Amino acid sequence: MSIKINLKIFLFLIIFYLTRQIQIYAVIMFFAFLHEMGHLICGILLGLHPKTLKIMPMGLSIEFKILPNDYNKKKKRGNSLCLKEMLIAWAGPLTNIIIIMITHILNTKMYIPYFDEIIYANLIICIFNLIPIYPLDGGRIIYYTLYIIKGKMKSMHITNQISNILIILLTAISSIVIYYYKNIAILFILIYLWTIVIIENRKYEMKNTIYKILEKS
Repeated sequence: MSIKINLKIFLFLIIFYLTRQIQIYAVIMFFAFLHEMGHLICGILLGLHPKTLKIMPMGLSIEFKILPNDYNKKKKRGNSLCLKEMLIAWAGPLTNIIIIMITHILNTKMYIPYFDEIIYANLIICIFNLIPIYPLDGGRIIYYTLYIIKGKMKSMHITNQISNILIILLTAISSIVIYYYKNIAILFILIYLWTIVIIENRKYEMKNTIYKILEKS
């Protein structure tokens, strides 16, 4: 398995250091690693093999090798791979929820150092990844669910629309939060999300153009 590091992570380290939030960023990255291990374990249990581990500014990302058989096994309008990808996407947030539950249970019986930080970090990771913007976990869950029900093109179109509408709403809400709380870190997270949406919009337009050409031929 190859490992790739997104150099933007160093920019985020500087930003969180200057905003005096480097400790919570370190905690978030640690639990983001455990979040990704949830994806990894789920993928292995489903028979997939890890291909690439990417270290990103807001966490990690694992890519799996795709087996031909997963494309051939039909699941309504999708295939076996769609179901596996959907389950893998759910595994990450569920890992954070399990950590929160275990921490709460243990805290009732013994003192847990950094209890608030653990809960806070896992909530942030879980909520952030469940945002229905592709390719975050929430976006992937919507995309692969729709893929099985409606097929690839419709799932691409609907997921793209949801991502664009949501990023505009998040921008409006985040602007108010930044204004009142003066938290510059939120601005950079928003920029990161906009970058994701813009990149995926370009991919969508390219794929959509190719499908239109194929339909005419």
